[in-house]
Amino acid sequence: MLLVTGGAGFIGSNLVASLNEAGHADIAVSDSLRSNGKWRNLAARQLADFVPPAELLRWLEGRKLDAIVHLGAISATTATDGDLIIETNFRLPLRLLDWSTSTRTPFIYASSAATYGDGRAGYSDDWSNGALKRLRPRNLYGWSKHLFDLAVVERVARKDKLPPQWAGLKFFNVFGPNEYHKGEMMSLIGKGFDDARNGKPIRLFKSLRAGVADGDQKRDFISVEDVVAVVRWLIEAPAVSGIFNVGTGTARTFNDLIAALFAALGREPAIEYIDMPASMRESFQDFTEAEIGNLRHAGYNADFMPLEEAVKRYVSGYLNRADRYR
Repeated sequence: MLLVTGGAGFIGSNLVASLNEAGHADIAVSDSLRSNGKWRNLAARQLADFVPPAELLRWLEGRKLDAIVHLGAISATTATDGDLIIETNFRLPLRLLDWSTSTRTPFIYASSAATYGDGRAGYSDDWSNGALKRLRPRNLYGWSKHLFDLAVVERVARKDKLPPQWAGLKFFNVFGPNEYHKGEMMSLIGKGFDDARNGKPIRLFKSLRAGVADGDQKRDFISVEDVVAVVRWLIEAPAVSGIFNVGTGTARTFNDLIAALFAALGREPAIEYIDMPASMRESFQDFTEAEIGNLRHAGYNADFMPLEEAVKRYVSGYLNRADRYR
């Protein structure tokens, strides 16, 4: 049995879907469904068990699993409850790491590109203790993920016992189906699709940096299909451990992203540039681009979908249909 924490969420539900489509139904999901319709992410899926997070550690007692994929977290970059963030994003994964170590269970977990902060230190996939300590996350979420990365790497440096496989994944700007419960944390494609289809312009922030035109701020946008492919590869490659960036390795502009959205609808781009709120100016990233040399060196050789193809697949396969869920 495979355990996927956060399995009703965005990336988690896409992973469950991919596993189901490959014929795997022996999957346990741990998540909180609440009342925002997140259950629909799993409506077409088959599960062996569903575990409330508060019961997870007790559920694990005496159990044998093939692997844990720990994707559950408070992932909002605007979250402010420090105690809850630490308990959820740091202390719980430490307990899961300890359980995986004692039971010799592979442990794959979600880190985040938010650990890189403003990017001034670059986006190197060097996960040595010294390299990680140079990073300065700019929000509580990114710091909590960084704290766990440091704890794992410290155990590596001390040559402490660890699971037979451990892997941290720093996801960059992921978009795709089943992100609809995320509200303001949805991708621009998810948030802007209805306006674009109805002939309204998409709003992008004006640039605050000299030499960067409005909408030409760049991010490493990656399809959730590609993210799931990396996770599936790791599950099937138990000899691979480490912390890996999960992005395409190629930054594209927000203008490119929105142009791809309108192109998928057969329309000319309509963009309105607006002032960035003062509350976002200190934390907004003008540029992200994943270095993926470690991932390639570890043996992941699949190509990543070009932005235009990935957006078209999302629009035509999900957003522009009556049922948008995978």
